[in-house]
Amino acid sequence: MIDPESMLDGTRDVAIDGGRVSAVSEEHVDGKAVIDVSGLVVAPGFIDLHSHAQTLAGRRLQAFDGVTTALELEAGRAPIHEAYAWDAAMGSPINYGFSTSWAAVRRRVATGVVGDGGIDSCLSVLGETAWRGPLTAEERARLVGHLSDDLAQGAVGIGVLLGYAPDVSPEEYLAVAGLAASAGVPTFTHCRDLVELSTRSKVGGAEELVRAAATTGAHMHVCHVNSTWPREIDRVLDLFERCRAEGGRVTTEAYPYGASATAIGAPFLSPEALAHRELAPSSITYLPSGERVADEARLRQLRAQDPNGLVVVNFLDEDDPAKMAELRRSLNFADAIVASDALPLVVVADHFDPLAWPLARGAVTHPRSAGCFSRALRLWREEGAPLAEAVRRCTLLPARVLEGSCPAMRTRGRVQPGSSADVVVFDAERITDQATYADSTRPSSGVRYLLVDGEPVIRDGELVAGARPGRPITAST
Repeated sequence: MIDPESMLDGTRDVAIDGGRVSAVSEEHVDGKAVIDVSGLVVAPGFIDLHSHAQTLAGRRLQAFDGVTTALELEAGRAPIHEAYAWDAAMGSPINYGFSTSWAAVRRRVATGVVGDGGIDSCLSVLGETAWRGPLTAEERARLVGHLSDDLAQGAVGIGVLLGYAPDVSPEEYLAVAGLAASAGVPTFTHCRDLVELSTRSKVGGAEELVRAAATTGAHMHVCHVNSTWPREIDRVLDLFERCRAEGGRVTTEAYPYGASATAIGAPFLSPEALAHRELAPSSITYLPSGERVADEARLRQLRAQDPNGLVVVNFLDEDDPAKMAELRRSLNFADAIVASDALPLVVVADHFDPLAWPLARGAVTHPRSAGCFSRALRLWREEGAPLAEAVRRCTLLPARVLEGSCPAMRTRGRVQPGSSADVVVFDAERITDQATYADSTRPSSGVRYLLVDGEPVIRDGELVAGARPGRPITAST
C-alpha cells in the first residue's frame, strides 16, 4: 500500500470501519469481510480537481480511472446552492463539488441571465459572447458580491474562465483574486494567452496570474498548463517556479494528451487565433458530426450555427517523441497535479441510454474523460518513475490545494487511521487507459476495487450498478 503523506510504501493490512480507515497494520487484521488484494496496490482514491463530466455516465468512467472525488473547479457552477441540490437529487457513485463560476455570475451581471446551477447551464457560457464585454464599477461590485455569496454557501473556490473573455480588464481579475485571498479559498484559472499569441490580450496570461498571486496573496491554481501554452511551456514553468521560490502560492495541473477540448465558439478558436497558434481549421474535430473541420469557411459556419458545439483540438502530435517530451515536462514539473479536464458525453445516436452500463455506442467525448489518470500512471511506468510519486500527484497534492479551506479534503488523499475510506485498488503493472480518439468511452483497465466512503463502487473489476455513495465536498464539510 501507498500513503503519500507518511511516505509509507510497503505491505500492510488496511482495516475500514464505516466510512473511515481504522487501522493500517503490519500484522493481520480480522474483519467481518476480507478482500484479498495480494499483488495489487492499495492507495488513496484519485482526486480530480478539473472535471466537466458531471453526469452519472461520466462519473462511472472516472471511477474506472481510479477517481473517488471529481470536482468542477475551472468552470465552476452558479448559483452554488442549486448546483449542490441538483447533484444531490441525481446521486453519484463518487464524491463531487464545485467552485463558484465567475463566468456564469458575470453573465448574470452583464445580461441578466441567471443559470439554474446545472452543468449544461454553466458550460453554455463557453461559446457565448454577450457576457464577455467590459463591466462598469457598479457591475464589478455586484459580480464580486455574487461570488462572495456563493463562497458563503459552500463553494470551494472561484473558477475563472478568463481565456474565454480576452477583453476583461486585468483589474477585474485582481478584484476576484483579492476576494479569494480574503475568503481563504483558491482560484482555478483558465488563463489568457501570452501576449504574442493574441493582439487582444491586455496582459500575458502567465504574467497576469503571477501578478495576482504576488499582489493579493491568493492561492492561484493554473488549469491545464500543458494545453494553454504548449509551445512556450519551459518559459511559463520557469516563471511559476520563480514565483513560488519568492513565496507566491501557484500550483499547476496537466493532462497527458496532445489534444484539448472546448466549445467551437471559444475566442481562441477563431481562424485568426488559430493562425497565431500554428494551427488550422483541420486541427479541429467537431464532435456532434465527427467531422474534421475542412476549412475556414466551415469553421465560421459552425461557430455561427452552434457556438457551444464541443470539439477536440489537436495541438500537439502525440506520435512525435519531441512533442511528447514537451508534454511530459508539464506533467513532470515540480508538484504538478494530474487533472483530467474531463468532457461531458456528446450523444450522437438516436437512442442512447446514459444510465446503462456498460455504455453502449452512441456517445463520444475526449479520451481524457475515461483515461487520464491511468494514462498518466502508464506513462510514468514506462519512464521508470517511482509509483509512490505518481500516486502523490493524483491524490495528496490535489487534496492539499483545498484542505486549507475545505475540511473534507484533510482526510482524503491519504490512507492512514482516521482518513476517509476513499480507496482505489489497482494492478500497478496493468493499469492503463483504453479510450482513444476513435473509441473515446472505453473504460480504463486495471482498477480492481474502488471504495467511496467505505462502500464498493467497483468490486473485482466490475461496476456495482446501484452504488451511489458519493458525498458533496463543500467549504463547510
